[in-house]
Amino acid sequence: MTEVRAGVDAVDQAIVDFLALRFGYMEAAARIKPGRGAVRDEARKADVLAKVDAAADEAGLDRKLIASLYEQLIEASIAYEFEVFDRTRG
Repeated sequence: MTEVRAGVDAVDQAIVDFLALRFGYMEAAARIKPGRGAVRDEARKADVLAKVDAAADEAGLDRKLIASLYEQLIEASIAYEFEVFDRTRG
């Protein structure tokens, strides 16, 4: 069990590191987008969800679970991007 927990801990650290990287891209997007109205992009959200759905299917993961996690992640990313946009350009 110790090895399993160590593996889970390592994966959790990698996930946090990747989230930091993803949110760094949200900061960049907030600086690049031409206006606040461009922050929420439903077409892009649908594209990301479709790609994630395909990746989850390929990996043999529960697609509904992954879709739910990514829905939350995307909405949190959008909220963060709005926050950065307002703080730096609003």
